Amino acid sequence: MTRVKAIVAICLSMAFANSCLAADPAARAQVADANKAAASAPLDKEEMAKQLANPIANMISMPIQWSYGGKMGADQKGSNQTLLLQPVAPINLGGGDLFIVRPILASVAMNDINGFSGSAVANITLESFYAPKTGSSWIWGVGPYATAPLNQTGNFGSLQTGVGVTGVVLNRDGPWTYGILGYRSWSTGGNATYGTQNNLYGQPFIAYTTKSAWTYSTNMQALYNYDTGRTTNPLYVGVSKLEVFGKQPVQFSLGATYYLSSTPEGPQGWGARATLTFVFPE
Repeated sequence: MTRVKAIVAICLSMAFANSCLAADPAARAQVADANKAAASAPLDKEEMAKQLANPIANMISMPIQWSYGGKMGADQKGSNQTLLLQPVAPINLGGGDLFIVRPILASVAMNDINGFSGSAVANITLESFYAPKTGSSWIWGVGPYATAPLNQTGNFGSLQTGVGVTGVVLNRDGPWTYGILGYRSWSTGGNATYGTQNNLYGQPFIAYTTKSAWTYSTNMQALYNYDTGRTTNPLYVGVSKLEVFGKQPVQFSLGATYYLSSTPEGPQGWGARATLTFVFPE
């Protein structure tokens, strides 16, 4: 009887072992399939669109912005078009702190402004922000600012170099992103005939992002020059849509500008702006 019980126990043990061995590959296959599904899951377009509304987000992007301004010159018959390359490169400092680098390269095409027409790369600007982890929806950043001319004709803006400080504070409240970005710069040399770099800039902004990655936004870009006592202040209202092509997220933006104030012979009235932004999420 004891021998029978031993044989039965051995048989049951072997059956259990065989079932485990059969189940183990199946379990491994299920895990592999789950990991594969997670890796191939679609990118969160809504979250990326929200981050694009945040100038100090932890995300690499390459905006290419075109803008148009009219009614320029003494006779208000001139116009200009500007193309900006504005890569955003965050550097992780650890502990949730970031250092954001935003170089801006500006190319300008002018048409019949006081009889002048032409195009050139105008200037390069560097904005940077140290953005510590705050542990709340409110975040801020501050850092050095610098700008320098790349064209020496004087037809495309100031020939002076400038340095200063730039800062931003904003809140991320559900679908809303709002705050203000600005800088203060001082002239550090160069010909002042075509304008100086003694400027104060302020850009209040607000954006609303939907679950389908549409973003509706508005901002003002007020630039005050201390030497002329004049302010250029275009109001922008626009809409953006983020899509993913293969694995490449791209945001398309289009909107209108209206100059609430401008410098003499500067752009007046209505203008337009369009932006193509390539996103490189981690």
